[in-house]
Amino acid sequence: MSYSVGQVAGFAGVTVRTLHHYDEIGLLVPSERSHAGHRRYGDADLDRLQQVLFYRELGFPLDQVAALLDDPDTDPRAHLRRQHELLTARITRLQEMAAAVETAMEARKMGINLTPEEKFEVFGDKDPEEHAQEAQERWGGTDAYAESQRRAARYTKDDWKRMQAEVADWGERYDALMAAGEAATGERAVAMAEEHRQHITKWFYECTFEIHQGLAEMYVSDERFKEFYDSMRPGLAEHLRDAIRANAARQQ
Repeated sequence: MSYSVGQVAGFAGVTVRTLHHYDEIGLLVPSERSHAGHRRYGDADLDRLQQVLFYRELGFPLDQVAALLDDPDTDPRAHLRRQHELLTARITRLQEMAAAVETAMEARKMGINLTPEEKFEVFGDKDPEEHAQEAQERWGGTDAYAESQRRAARYTKDDWKRMQAEVADWGERYDALMAAGEAATGERAVAMAEEHRQHITKWFYECTFEIHQGLAEMYVSDERFKEFYDSMRPGLAEHLRDAIRANAARQQ
């Protein structure tokens, strides 16, 4: 069984031009030619193309990919093991990056465009831009960061005071909820978790249930945010995390 260059391009999600280039540089030379001289690819060619694309996805330049695949001392299983290890490491790194993005987005809630005097008048002794520079350097290209920046840039001092008043009111009501013994999975706690999510969406960026759950974990694992929520009531960070989880579960 053999396949045309167009069919292989469709299978692999690459262009015909890419396959022509791979042939020209000797990276993937089709094992057959039709009577008219057209390229025909067999199963072994497809296996090699899969390996090429794996390594390319991992960032290897074409010359290194060729050297790896043509190494006589490496069998196909060794390639798969290496790629599995590299992909697993990349997945771990991407998960760490995703968590950091969530941290940066939440930290950006504290960033405002006011004078130093106005910042501390609104936020008391908490520096609202403590993490803003880190967020800009690491995550300035994300859509959520851009949206947060766009909204924050137009807020006035009164806007920030209203936002902080909403946070304070929410915190007082959550404190009362916990004092009354409401479970994190109870109706009132779940409703307040949803109110918390909507507050982020209203003021900063679209906070999906998935993002909200990531933030919830951060509220407990990151001492900076844990301190912020536990200052409203000891144990509130963990209680809120569980309520956010329960709220997201109800949407599934």
